[in-house]
Amino acid sequence: MDKAIKLQVRKELDGHQQLTVIKLKGSLISKGYTEIIHILDQDNDFHINSFETPVEQRNEVKEYIQTFINRENLSDTITLFK
Repeated sequence: MDKAIKLQVRKELDGHQQLTVIKLKGSLISKGYTEIIHILDQDNDFHINSFETPVEQRNEVKEYIQTFINRENLSDTITLFK
């Protein structure tokens, strides 16, 4: 496995956005998609969150994340790297 999935997450979030981002990360772990999510600073505005997932689950995970982003109206908060 390698760091196949990367998310760009805005640093400045309101309380609701913070809770929703934490909910996404928790669900990725609880669904068994990953065991740990690495967080690095990209710049003053964004963090990069990356995690390992099995090759056979990558498309499923990406679809799950994109659906979550759309459902929770987080398109200005989280970007899934292609």
